[in-house]
Amino acid sequence: MSPDLEARVAALEERLLRLEDERAVARVVAAYGPLVDGGDAERVAELWEPAGVYDVDELLMTGRAQIEAMVRSSAHQGWIAGGCAHVVGPPHVTVTGDAAVAVCHSLMVVHQDGVFVVRRATANRWRLRRGAEGWRVVERTNRVLDGRDEAPELLRDGVR
Repeated sequence: MSPDLEARVAALEERLLRLEDERAVARVVAAYGPLVDGGDAERVAELWEPAGVYDVDELLMTGRAQIEAMVRSSAHQGWIAGGCAHVVGPPHVTVTGDAAVAVCHSLMVVHQDGVFVVRRATANRWRLRRGAEGWRVVERTNRVLDGRDEAPELLRDGVR
């Protein structure tokens, strides 16, 4: 193989690996909504590393057990029973070696009195790490988009 062809193949392999990593990270992010709305507490928690953090405005969960407990909670089960959808927008993913950052919007849509209503719109920053189990969430931070500076900063700072 010529040196030029070897260089082109190496560049293509590098691009392919980067795209595969970005897709794998996006799939972790995209899995959250269907799993949490399906009430699959164990599989939701498995998206995180064992000591991973889920930081929502009013709730800080550390470790898979606390994330599982949130999904199993009467409050969350009530949302499911009443009809809800956690809609996560397409993430902007930046991969650097075995670490990744993804930012996106999410909506919590609930069924109320025969109509669907957006209950909450949030900015999300996901920090992930590749390990033996594949890509897992190290930390997810959600902030409601209610005019405070913190939420747009999460989005802005995550796009590199």
